[in-house]
Amino acid sequence: MAARRPNLILVMTDDQGYGDLGCTGNPWVQTPNIDEFFISATRCSDFHVSPLCTPTRGAIMSGRNPLRNGAWATCWGRSILRRDETTMADVFTHNGYRTGMFGKWHLGDNYPYRPQDRGFAKVVAHRGGGVGQTPDFWGNSYFDDTYLHNGKPVAHEGYCTDVWFGEAMSFIEQSRDEPFFCYLATNAPHSPYLVADEYADLYRGNPDIPEPEFYGMITNIDENFGRLVKQLDALELAEDTILIFMTDNGSSGGFVPETGAGYNAGMRGKKGSYYDGGHRVPFFIRWPGGGIGGMRDVREMVTHTDLLPTFIELCGLDEPEHRPFDGMSVAPLLRGERMALPDREVFLQYRQNTDPPRMWENAVMTRDWRLVGGEELYHVSSDPGQVSDVAARYPDIARRLRIAHERWWAEVEPLLEQYCPISIGAEEENPACLGAMDVLGDVAWNQGHIRDAMRSTGCWAVEVERAGHYRFELRRWPRELGLPIDGVLQQAASSAIHPSRARIGIGGFEAVADVPAGAEAVVFEADLQPGRADLDAWFIDADGEERGAYYVYAERV
Repeated sequence: MAARRPNLILVMTDDQGYGDLGCTGNPWVQTPNIDEFFISATRCSDFHVSPLCTPTRGAIMSGRNPLRNGAWATCWGRSILRRDETTMADVFTHNGYRTGMFGKWHLGDNYPYRPQDRGFAKVVAHRGGGVGQTPDFWGNSYFDDTYLHNGKPVAHEGYCTDVWFGEAMSFIEQSRDEPFFCYLATNAPHSPYLVADEYADLYRGNPDIPEPEFYGMITNIDENFGRLVKQLDALELAEDTILIFMTDNGSSGGFVPETGAGYNAGMRGKKGSYYDGGHRVPFFIRWPGGGIGGMRDVREMVTHTDLLPTFIELCGLDEPEHRPFDGMSVAPLLRGERMALPDREVFLQYRQNTDPPRMWENAVMTRDWRLVGGEELYHVSSDPGQVSDVAARYPDIARRLRIAHERWWAEVEPLLEQYCPISIGAEEENPACLGAMDVLGDVAWNQGHIRDAMRSTGCWAVEVERAGHYRFELRRWPRELGLPIDGVLQQAASSAIHPSRARIGIGGFEAVADVPAGAEAVVFEADLQPGRADLDAWFIDADGEERGAYYVYAERV
C-alpha cells in the first residue's frame, strides 16, 4: 500500500515581524513554545512575503504575484483574489484532502471569493481585514464574538486567538484518520492591540517595549501554538504532519523606526515598507516523517509564491489545471538535498488605493541585492540593515534590476485595471451584503468609521449572475443591529446622519426615493440582465451633500 500523504498545518499570524520572537533574538517577548519548535524545525532565514497582509495571503493561496492575481491592496475593491485563480485549498481538495480554514481570510467576503468558495470545506472566520472592520459581524471586539461558520453567524465565548486554535484543533481531531490541510491564520497581533491583562501585564512598565498589548497578544499566540503541538503528539499525528509557523508581513507594533524603540533584528523598516523589515519574516517548518527539521537553516532566498508549488511536491499532489506559478518548489532546500537555487529576481509591489500600483513604488530582490524604488541599491549580504545605498558604486547591477522590473511591468500592467466584481443574484449567496470597505473610492473600512459617520464615496464593481427582479436595501447600519438610518448606537458614541433622499444606479437603472424618518433601509427594486455593472448607492442630505450607503443588501427575488 502507498504511504499516506502527509497532513499540512499552516499557522500564520498577522502583523508579527521577524524580530517579534524570542528565537529570533527579541530580548523581551516570551514565546517559549515557538522557540522550542524553532529548535526542532528547518528555518528559512531569508524568507520574504509582501509588505501587507492581503498581497501576502493571495500570493500564498495562488503561488502567483499579487499584481497578477488581483489582490494587491487591503480595501478599495482590490483585496479580492481573482475568480479564475486556483487556490491552495483547491489543490488539496482535488487530491482528496479534508480542508479547513480558521481565522482571517481577507481575499473577498462575498461569493465567489469567500474561503468556502475557494476550496475550503470547513470555515470559521471573521470578515474583512480584521475583527471589527466594516464587513465583520457588528460589535466584534476580540472577546466573545460572532464568527461565520461557512457563512452562517455563530456566537462564541472567549478570546479570538483561543477560538481559532480551538476550532482548528477540533477539525484536526475529526480529520485524524485521513489527510487534511488546515490553514490557521490568526488576526492577532493586528491592531487594535487587545488582549487579557494577564498577558499584557507581562510587558507593561518596560520603557523599551512600544506596545505591551502587542507583545501580550504574541505570548497568547505562543501559548495556543504549544497547545496545538501537544495535540499532534497526543493524537500521534506529529510524525506525518507538516507543521509551519510563519507571519504575513513586517511588525506593526514591535518596532518604531522613528525612535528605534523595540526590536527589529537589525532590519530597516516595518509593516508596509519595501525595506527588508517590511517583508522578511520567520518561516519554520517541521515534518519528522519527511526528514524536515533538526535545526537546519536554509539561507537561500525563499518567498510566499514558492509555498504552493513546494507543498505540491512535498505532499506528492496531482496538480489541477492552473495558471503558471511565479514561485518554484523549494522542497530540495527544505530536505537538505540542495543548498542553493539559481539566482532570480523577485518583485514586491502593492498600493493602498483603488488606482493601480505605480511603476517604481516597489522593490526588486535577488539573493544578494535589493533595488528599492528603482533608485536605491543595497548589498544585503554585507549590509543587512540597508544603511548604505551603493547604486552609484554598482550602476550595472542597478541597471540590470531596473531592466528586469521594466520587463516584468510590461507583462503585468495590462492586468491592473481589471476589477474583481462581487456577484449578486447567485444561488450561493442571496442576498449579498456589500460593505463600504470594498467600494472603488473612499472607503469606510472599519466600524469606527461608520459610528463616526465618515463620508464614504464610490461604487461597487458587481457581476449580475442571473437575469431577474432584484431588491436593494440601502442602509447606514447592518441588519443585525436593527437600527434606523438616522439612529445612533446606545452602547457607544456615534454620530447621526439625517438624509432626506436616497439614490441608486445599476445596469442602466436609476432611481431616487425619500428617506422616511426612522426607516432602517430604503428599498429599490429593478429588473436586471446578467453582466458586469457598477452599483452606486447614496444618501443625500437636505443640502444636497451625498455620502455612500455603508451597506447594501442585494437580493434576486
